[in-house]
Amino acid sequence: METNHFYFYVLLCNDGSFYGGFTTDVAKRLATHQAGKGAKYTKAHRPVSLLFAAEYPDRHTALQAEYSFKHQSRLQKEAFLQNQGISPQQWRL
Repeated sequence: METNHFYFYVLLCNDGSFYGGFTTDVAKRLATHQAGKGAKYTKAHRPVSLLFAAEYPDRHTALQAEYSFKHQSRLQKEAFLQNQGISPQQWRL
């Protein structure tokens, strides 16, 4: 029996904005974003780089993390990243 993996991830876009997403394969999804075939938002804000990714126990929890992140202000997103050990220097261009 194959185990499914569910991830929430955050990308840093070329313009300094953040993009949060959900996937079952972070490396494959990042490559898709980089190729301009990912989300509509990242297509217009390439290149992107991976700032954060975390595995969740189930699809629902990972999607909740994505939803929560996407509905936060920029300051709240920055605080989230800092709480995850990602320094401001890593998200500044």
